[in-house]
Amino acid sequence: MPINPTDFRIIFMGTPEFAVGSLKALLDAGFNVVAVVTAPDKPAGRGQKLQEPDVKRFAKDLGIPILQPEKLKDPEFIEQLQSFKADLQVVVAFRMLPEIVWSMPRLGTINLHGSLLPQYRGAAPINWAIINGDKITGTTTFFIEKEIDTGKIIFKNEVEITDTDNAGTLHDKLMNSGAQLLVKTVKAIEAGEYPQVDQSFETALRPAPKIFKETCKIKWNDGIDTVYNFIRGLSPYPAAWTTLVNKETGESLNAKIFATEKEYVPHSFEPGTLVTDEKKHLKASLNGGYLHIKTIQVEGKKRLEIDEFLRGFKNINGYKLV
Repeated sequence: MPINPTDFRIIFMGTPEFAVGSLKALLDAGFNVVAVVTAPDKPAGRGQKLQEPDVKRFAKDLGIPILQPEKLKDPEFIEQLQSFKADLQVVVAFRMLPEIVWSMPRLGTINLHGSLLPQYRGAAPINWAIINGDKITGTTTFFIEKEIDTGKIIFKNEVEITDTDNAGTLHDKLMNSGAQLLVKTVKAIEAGEYPQVDQSFETALRPAPKIFKETCKIKWNDGIDTVYNFIRGLSPYPAAWTTLVNKETGESLNAKIFATEKEYVPHSFEPGTLVTDEKKHLKASLNGGYLHIKTIQVEGKKRLEIDEFLRGFKNINGYKLV
């Protein structure tokens, strides 16, 4: 049975910028978001000053009540949550919820995920879709159940991954696509007419586990396309990294690589060999060709375009990448 819009109460849960797009879209569509749940403020930067989550900053300016629980099973938080009498909870880029939380609203809790489920369940679907060289990804809305990202699917929306997309540009595409898909989903639930489709397991599933520093080390033996996708799949954050080793002294330093361009051409260099004019271009040899390094950041230094980097880094020809 359709619900009177003024009586349809939503609690929104999310933390980063990706979630802000969805919250804004719901409010722009006229939905009654009665409270926002987000992460606690955290110290960041050199001064370790407390930083507010993106969702909090957005909601605060609109006067929406904000909850920032340390623990989601805390009795005081549970009581606060119940007091808002939500019909539906909407989750976008937030923590795993305990059952006492996701089962609370009478219509349940839905989640927006940055992949075409059941593919890329997990914490980093945007990164892994690019790393694996996919051409298509998308967003999915589904009902939260006990196992992570396994609930009944409501709607999906496909998004193209171009060969020049990185994790940052794809993030923005999916944020916008997902926001509109979420509005469509909430409207359908409000009207009482929406699908609930079990997730199919007929194809091999690709996971999207959390990414750690060790995950981001470039393997120059992997081949040109694999390394190219790896670098753009981790750019701008957390960023792929490599080690520059001085061929004479053995001294080394780490560097993040943010952008490259492919050059398919035969050569006789070992993978990881640097080829440069020491002025305008720096390229790394791989099986199948070269990657022209466009943007780099040596540890302890700022991020630089390659021409600026070469002006300040002497004897780059004396180094190799490992």
